[in-house]
Amino acid sequence: MNTKNLDDPTVRSFGDEWSRFDQKGMDDDEALHIFNEYFAVFPWERLPEDAVGFDMGCGSGRWAKLVAPRVGHLHCVDPSDAIEVAKEMLAHCENVSFHRKAVGDDLLPPDSQDFGYSLGVLHHIPHTVAGLKSCVAMLKRGAPFLVYLYYAFDNRPLPFRIAWRISDLIRHVVCRFPPMLKHSATNLLAALIYFPFAKLARLMEKLGMNVSILPLSYYRNHSFYTMRTDSRDRFGTPLERRFTQAQISVMMQDAGLIDIRFSQAAPFWCAVGIKA
Repeated sequence: MNTKNLDDPTVRSFGDEWSRFDQKGMDDDEALHIFNEYFAVFPWERLPEDAVGFDMGCGSGRWAKLVAPRVGHLHCVDPSDAIEVAKEMLAHCENVSFHRKAVGDDLLPPDSQDFGYSLGVLHHIPHTVAGLKSCVAMLKRGAPFLVYLYYAFDNRPLPFRIAWRISDLIRHVVCRFPPMLKHSATNLLAALIYFPFAKLARLMEKLGMNVSILPLSYYRNHSFYTMRTDSRDRFGTPLERRFTQAQISVMMQDAGLIDIRFSQAAPFWCAVGIKA
């Protein structure tokens, strides 16, 4: 029996996803824009010179590529085949180590890291709270930890929640497809759902209308490559959990984090806390 804090089908799914979407097809300006959205509340000023930290669930290395030049050393951690994609992505970085491990594995010494982050990962494991505690345990006191967890649409109007319910029914079907069929199906969903809603939102915004209540309006200024990537992520993943802002705050406090701050802009929810 698998006693690790991971779901094997989900790990295999992400390994396949990042081998197909290695992010080399994303424009550098767009990559930086999305990076800044996720790291909007991260306190870079708290990091010591030559800070050492970790990227838990690094995937293709798309965030690590932009973090590594800002720090002394970065540990990239992922249990899937994506770690090989990350190695290629970051081959030019001499200050990066790679670990094919899962959250909770005996990885880095306790109280040893100056920072850490885990974006879009801990909602895809069986025990999110335990995963969060494992990450915080590796941090030094006073070190920041940034996390992104899927939100439960607690700050959104009814159309968002209805759209999610429908999409989740689709996900439960698509995530069981074999890899090639899953890839084709999620590309089709990106073309038929993400792209039209994003372009509609962009048009409405140019006309001076409020697009915040329109599902998928977040993608109005993003490329179709990003839409395809996120469609694969959204509909192709077997295990998904969602949390309210209040639930995330409690989990972070229970893990030993204080001074918790949430970004009030998409993507939701991004939050940072400081190890007590």
